Amino acid sequence: MNIDQFEKKARVIFQDKNLLGQAFVHRSYLNENRDFPLGHNERLEFLGDAVLELVTTEYLYRKYPDKTEGEMTSLRSALVNANTLYVVGVNLGVNDYLLLSRGETKDTGRARQYILANTIEAIIGAVYLDQGYETAKKFIYEHITPLIEKIISEGSWIDAKSRFQEQAQDVVGVTPLYKTLKEIGPDHDKHFTVGVYLGSELIAEGEGDSKQNAEQEAARRASRAKDWE
Repeated sequence: MNIDQFEKKARVIFQDKNLLGQAFVHRSYLNENRDFPLGHNERLEFLGDAVLELVTTEYLYRKYPDKTEGEMTSLRSALVNANTLYVVGVNLGVNDYLLLSRGETKDTGRARQYILANTIEAIIGAVYLDQGYETAKKFIYEHITPLIEKIISEGSWIDAKSRFQEQAQDVVGVTPLYKTLKEIGPDHDKHFTVGVYLGSELIAEGEGDSKQNAEQEAARRASRAKDWE
């Protein structure tokens, strides 16, 4: 795996190239390549997720001294969710380095988006192990936190469920109901599809790596479907 070009894009030169290499290894690849010398990236993803949350929390705390805890929580959620990290993955060309099974390679839909997002977290974990917190923080500040301005301008950080509930109660006098329609994937990589209903009418569906994220996406789509935005 030639990862020199990625290091240039990421602006991080690794001391241990295997750490970065492992960040690109999806579990499915090892199922078909059992002699591959590196492990999959899930432990790195676990670590990177924690580092990312800490760095973005500190960033938002310092950048927005007048925002409430609730507002900062919503901003952080929007900044570190799969949609945002997928954009970061595309910007860094992560697809060019991913090691996937033949089946996963053919999938270019929502599942691939989650894989790219998870890989970004794994890369952050690898940076942290290789060069420490400050370099990981620099990586996040260069590639992730700049997206906050777009998130704010689009209003995607606002709690969509609360907004849709207020709209539904004001316009039709009904409180929205959320139902899980589909749940797929192993325990460590669940994906949910949730529907939002007004009475018995299904208004919209949303997907996410947690029920909460799927509900938020469903609420956003429902607001658009009702032209209440």
